[in-house]
Amino acid sequence: MQRKIRIGTRGSPLALAQARQVQQALANQSAVSDEEKDTLFPICVIKTTGDQIQDRPLNAIGGKGLFTKEIEDQLFANEVDIAVHSLKDMPTVLPNGLSLACMLKREDPRDAFLSPNVSKLAELPQGAVVGSTSLRRQAQLLALRPDLKVVTYRGNVETRLRKLKEGEVDATLLAVAGLNRLGLAHEITHALPTNMMVPAAGQGAVTIEACTDNHKVSAVLKYLNHNDTALCVAAERAFLSVLDGSCQTPIGGHAYMEEGVMKFSGRVLSPDGQEDFPIEEAETLASIEEALAFGVRLGQTLRGQIGEEFFERLAVTD
Repeated sequence: MQRKIRIGTRGSPLALAQARQVQQALANQSAVSDEEKDTLFPICVIKTTGDQIQDRPLNAIGGKGLFTKEIEDQLFANEVDIAVHSLKDMPTVLPNGLSLACMLKREDPRDAFLSPNVSKLAELPQGAVVGSTSLRRQAQLLALRPDLKVVTYRGNVETRLRKLKEGEVDATLLAVAGLNRLGLAHEITHALPTNMMVPAAGQGAVTIEACTDNHKVSAVLKYLNHNDTALCVAAERAFLSVLDGSCQTPIGGHAYMEEGVMKFSGRVLSPDGQEDFPIEEAETLASIEEALAFGVRLGQTLRGQIGEEFFERLAVTD
């Protein structure tokens, strides 16, 4: 008899789209019909603190864990069997007893520039207002265009698009992957190249979290895992953890595989974009352990180049 696997997720349209993607992948793997999948792989919506607090920046109220804690509590309580997350929302350190058991094939990792008035970021008039809650995006925007006014811009994708159309801001940045998954690719004005705007570690990747000792679930999930994605995000998250695993420092980290070679770009900035520290390197690797070591080494190299005074200064500012 097919074992039921309960899927925990946030309730935003994007989170539900990702949960349905996992549900369909499980159904395909188990040769389950569309009529059976909702019974065998039910989606359980869990409201998180991050969903409830919409009027303050994430870094001011606790960071990435605000989107995961309540879902993880349900995993520990055996109310759900797996949790589906956008990987970029996941802290680099997980609670004991939980692990990222699977990485789906990554979507487009780029950031999307959206504006009803201009076709490219460079065409925004001086002093234009850009809405973004991400410190990483804010800092890279200001590095490119220090004349812009960047304001905090919370809400789900649909809310941000509505605010943009109502003229609350002149432009915003969102993940291309999220817009694609929601069928909103037509809203993208310009997908920014990764050498212009380095994505967040894990951006575009959907991960499945589970209890480490749930071996039956792990046995099913291993068939859904995409190896190249797993390698790349392992390096990105290792890089991030060495530099700052929270939301407090503007950090970009992006890797991709090309014929067995991982190509990595990283970037650390001051919040105003005036201090900018990039790193790029490539290495041949084939295992998660090698990817983790690569990410750690790059993070340590860049941290050494930047100096501890930079991070101490940011900590005081926060």
